[in-house]
Amino acid sequence: MRFELDTGLSSQQGKRPRNEDFAGVQAPAAHEVERGWVAALADGVNGAEGGNGDGLMAAQTSVMSLLRDFHGVPADWDTSVALDRLLGHQNAWLASHNRRPGPDGQPREALTTLTAVALRGRRYALAHIGDSRAWLLRDGQCLLLTQDHRMERRDFAGLTRALGLDEALRLDHSAGELKVGDRLLLTSDGVHDALRSRQIADLLRATPGAQAAADALTTAALAAGSADNATALVLDIRDLAGPGFDDLAALGRTLPSPGQLGVGAVLDGYQVTALVADNGVHRLLQARELASGRLVALKMLRPGRADDPEERAMLAHEIWLGLRLAEAPRHRRRGGDSGFVRVHPPAYGATHFYAVFDWHGGQTLEQLLAKGLLDVAQAQALGGAVARSLSLLHAAGVIHRDIKPANLHLGDDGQWRVLDLGVALSPRAPASMRELHAGTPSYINPEQWQDPPLPADAGSDLFALGVTLYQALTGRLPYGEIEPYQLARYRREPASVSRLQPSAPMPLDRLVMKAVARDARTRFETADELLLALERLAARDQPAAARAARALPDGVSGWQVALAISALLNLLLIAWLVFLPR
Repeated sequence: MRFELDTGLSSQQGKRPRNEDFAGVQAPAAHEVERGWVAALADGVNGAEGGNGDGLMAAQTSVMSLLRDFHGVPADWDTSVALDRLLGHQNAWLASHNRRPGPDGQPREALTTLTAVALRGRRYALAHIGDSRAWLLRDGQCLLLTQDHRMERRDFAGLTRALGLDEALRLDHSAGELKVGDRLLLTSDGVHDALRSRQIADLLRATPGAQAAADALTTAALAAGSADNATALVLDIRDLAGPGFDDLAALGRTLPSPGQLGVGAVLDGYQVTALVADNGVHRLLQARELASGRLVALKMLRPGRADDPEERAMLAHEIWLGLRLAEAPRHRRRGGDSGFVRVHPPAYGATHFYAVFDWHGGQTLEQLLAKGLLDVAQAQALGGAVARSLSLLHAAGVIHRDIKPANLHLGDDGQWRVLDLGVALSPRAPASMRELHAGTPSYINPEQWQDPPLPADAGSDLFALGVTLYQALTGRLPYGEIEPYQLARYRREPASVSRLQPSAPMPLDRLVMKAVARDARTRFETADELLLALERLAARDQPAAARAARALPDGVSGWQVALAISALLNLLLIAWLVFLPR
């Protein structure tokens, strides 16, 4: 599902000598869809009679700079933070401009009102200063979303806040949920000073099409005697994208967690069929979707941790990451599969906060190793699948931080999948996650234990994968069971894989030992490099066996071929000696 918006903009000069209103809408580029849309309307302040154009300049530059820079801010900025910082820079520039006298020696008056709205995921965020306005029409009800910053008296009417008026910027911020069918409206005072709120609502309800509605509003305002420029910007929400990070974080803050659900309990159309795991923080349940009959996995906070805001934020982050990976470019996946368990977006009207995942039958690597070691082919398949998944993860700027046998799952469909993004780091990860030294000690690279410790990075995931492959082939950990204070264990290289498992070929031995080397400079630098090494290893093994099988007929062994070649060479040498001229 993609975000679909119908926009309409109408701006009429009216009785003014020039039109000093300015408005616009900016859609995201294809690779910035998650950042959403942004729209803004500004009304330049016309000070002296006739004005000197400073108000128009202030309105134009304020809207254009916001629309130009909005999609360039860091991805981890909250929408309201992005609006506040971008408009703060613009306000500082206008205030500095106004401190310098104009060419005629008169004070500059580059001032403007501005109302901006950003639409991201399933929410909107407003930033407002001055007396332009924002409205929301939903289900036939029209709601004014802003409050004018204007002083009204018999002998005076003027703005109390505007861009460029003061060094310190004081914006009004608000946010809310979006629904399909919503109609957002931004107006300059030339529209809402001439039309009553009821008239504006009637026109919004009665006029289909965003552009037709915008035209109807400005035309009606001028017909009603408006003495100012009249501008209306209409945004119709046709369809919504999947929930963004802000949407999920809001759900995590507001919805209650499910209680201690037992088998047979029903939650939002899912009936619990089994308790799968309980780690003290989360409970994982198997459930059946009543509408479709399919099995799913439900992940939720335990009742004792249900009110922990940090745990709620981490679960919201995990859901967001899963949805983001599902949208990764298909050329980076294997057979269309991302290598991660697919997460479902929260349904509209969900009553509790929890995550819903696809259910896959099968076993984790930890469960498989309890029955026996992997053979060489199985280990190579495991390494290639996980390396491909890590390549996808790292390309998205995400570090898993907990690769280990318990988090690698072999499904009944033969696919290896990486589980549990609960402690993964991304640009949107909560601060509490960044401070958390996550992972299982025996799989954490030595650099994270040194003083001062280095943060986890892509190399940390590759080291953990190397440890996992070592364990899958030998049944042992390369450096043994590690505790955070046991840095001394890393003073010696581990025993080679082939020493502990003689059936392991030397090329695979060298690959695994490189992945778990003590010195980070000698390890693989990227998941793609490790994946390429595994693919070359597999390709080299298969053709060699095939060529050997084709070269030797049935019943002919290698030593027989070698004996025949040796005899032929001896005969040639004797013939040369016999017939050599004397």
